[in-house]
Amino acid sequence: MKLKVTVAAIDKLKEMIETEGKIPRIDADVTGGCGMSVKFSIVFDEPRRNDLCIEMDGIQIRLDHFTKRYLDEETEIDYQVEQGFLVGDSFTSSACAIEID
Repeated sequence: MKLKVTVAAIDKLKEMIETEGKIPRIDADVTGGCGMSVKFSIVFDEPRRNDLCIEMDGIQIRLDHFTKRYLDEETEIDYQVEQGFLVGDSFTSSACAIEID
């Protein structure tokens, strides 16, 4: 997995790490069963034991294995004043997320 982080996002992450005092994490909000949608966001909280940790420009960005499976092989993080952090491509699928053996 490869993260591309824009300069605007790096600057804002550094600023928020300093003010929040916590670690940034990529979080996936998955809703639905049949007709699943996934929205990615950046949250700031404490590190978890089984987190994956990606370091760049002196910043640690964490994510869990659940979130990683929904991210693209190359994911971009950007920051825009009007919209906040933009992480990868959130998506909607009409396929069922129910597995039948």
